[in-house]
Parts: sequence; structure tokens; C-alpha cells
Amino acid sequence: MKKNLHPAYRPVVFRDPSAGFAFLTRSTLTSDKTTEWEDGRTYPVVEVDVSSASHPFYTGRGRILDTAGRVERFNQRYGKSR
Repeated sequence: MKKNLHPAYRPVVFRDPSAGFAFLTRSTLTSDKTTEWEDGRTYPVVEVDVSSASHPFYTGRGRILDTAGRVERFNQRYGKSR
């Protein structure tokens, strides 16, 4: 492997401020912000808009679309060939 070609792969904290949820994982992303984690070490923080704690699919707050009703309305409006 060539040296100095790949970015540094290190521990990073991803934080979802809307849900107050954070998790520590490894990534190549960098950030100027830092935080002290539960283990007492300081890690860079990357803020994300959506996480498993705030996404409607994972929280059960998702809406189910009535696709069958849409198909029926389309068929009523435009009908099958006469």
C-alpha cells in the first residue's frame, strides 16, 4: 500500500441533536468539534440530521400511504380501455 494515501480511520462520535442520541464508531470523517465520551477520552463530533433514534421508520412514527386507494382512484378517473 502507498503511504499517506488513505485518510486516518479513527474513533468518532456521531450525535443527533434532535433526539439527544450519540454513538461512538470509527470513521474517516473529521470535525473541529470535540466531546468527552463515557470512557473519559476526547473524540471529534460529527452532528447528523437523522439517526435510528429520530428516523420515523425506526421509531414507529411513520405514516403508511394508501397506495391501493390511489390505484383505484386512477382507474376510476381514467378507467380501463373501453
